[in-house]
Amino acid sequence: MATNQKITFGGFQVNRGMLTAGAALTGLGAVVGLTGTVLVCAALANAGRGWIQSLETPPGEMAQRTLQQARAASMAGLEAWRTSAN
Repeated sequence: MATNQKITFGGFQVNRGMLTAGAALTGLGAVVGLTGTVLVCAALANAGRGWIQSLETPPGEMAQRTLQQARAASMAGLEAWRTSAN
């Protein structure tokens, strides 16, 4: 009788065994889902790491070069504006 014990909530009865089994399966599903998410993230991180290593120019060096070009363009624009203002 312990497996079919009913719990009463405000007028309806819940089968305690089914409620326990459902909660356990939900928890198990969450653990499996989390494990799958971790595996997908690890696979994507490894793929990204390999892609970055295969680049000819490292991303940091490329960013530094682009920043220097932007600064040079900004200074050239400022000089052109100062020259045309006079």
